[in-house]
Amino acid sequence: MIKSGHLTYQQLKEKFRINSPWDMIIILVLNILITIPIFIIAHQNLIILDWAFHIDRILLFMAILVIIQLILRAMRRVTLISVIIYFIMLLYGTLSGKYGFQSVFEDYRSMVYTMSEDPYPQDIIISKLLPFPNKSKIIDAVEYQNPKIRNFAIMATAKHFKNVKGYHEYFTIVQAFAVFKEINTRWNYVSDPKGHDYIATATESLPYLSGDCDDHSIFMSACIKSIGGTMRLIHTKGHMYPEILIGEKKDLEKINYLIKKELFPVESKGKPINYHIDERGKIWLNLDYTAKYPGGPFMNEQILGALTLE
Repeated sequence: MIKSGHLTYQQLKEKFRINSPWDMIIILVLNILITIPIFIIAHQNLIILDWAFHIDRILLFMAILVIIQLILRAMRRVTLISVIIYFIMLLYGTLSGKYGFQSVFEDYRSMVYTMSEDPYPQDIIISKLLPFPNKSKIIDAVEYQNPKIRNFAIMATAKHFKNVKGYHEYFTIVQAFAVFKEINTRWNYVSDPKGHDYIATATESLPYLSGDCDDHSIFMSACIKSIGGTMRLIHTKGHMYPEILIGEKKDLEKINYLIKKELFPVESKGKPINYHIDERGKIWLNLDYTAKYPGGPFMNEQILGALTLE
C-alpha cells in the first residue's frame, strides 16, 4: 500500500495530463516558440544558399518545425513540464542578460524584415590595392584621443538615439550612427586650395564642421574611433570616404532593421542598404558625406586603396 501523501509515477503522469484538444494546441504553440530560436541559430551558423524568394530559409524553418512537432507529440504527456522548462530557460536568459525573450523577438523581427527588404552587397572584395596616398599624414590627422573630439562624439550620442531599446550588442554601432547623423546633417563642403591636397586634422575641422571629402573622412573616423568604433578609409579616384565595421553577415540583418525601421526610417525609405565585404568576410557600411543614412549609395568609383584605422 502506498503511503498517504506520496504519488506513484502513473498518478504523476495523470496529474500533468492535458485533455484534448488543448494538448495539441499547447504542442503547436510550444513548437513555434521552440522552432523560432532554433531556426535563428541555425540560420546564423549554417551556410545560407540564397535561393530565389528565400526558399532555402523557408525549407529550413519547415524542416525544424516538423521535427520539433514529432518530438513534442511523442512526449505530449509531459508537454506542460516542457513548457515550464522552456519559459524558465528564456526567463533566466532575460534576467542574466543572455539570450532571452527580447533577443528572440529582435532576431526574428530583423530576419523577417531582411527577407523582404534585402540589403544590397557591392561586388567588391578588397584584396590587391594600391598604396594609400598620404597615409602617415592621415593617420596623424585622425586625432581620436583628443578630448575635444571625444567630447563632440559624446555630445552627439546624448543628442540622438538615446531612447532606442534593446540591441545591447550593437550599442557602440548605434552611438556611431548618432555621430554620423550629427556630422552629416551639419557638414559644410569646402574645397581645398586650387592645386593643393590640403589635409585638415580632426580638431581643425571641429569648429566649423567644414572641409572636403578627405577632411570629412578624417573627422568622422576620429569621432567614431573615440567612442570605440572600428573605421577604415576608402580611396577612389578623386574621392575618399569613411566606412564603419558592423561585423559579419549575420550582424547585417539587425543593422539593416535598425537603420530602416528604428534610426533612419525617413532617410532610407525605399532605398537599399549598401555595403562592402572585405577578404575576411567582414561587413563595412558607407558613411560618406553624400549619404543621408549609414549604408547610403556609393559614388560607384573603383576602389584604389583602403586604410583600416586600428
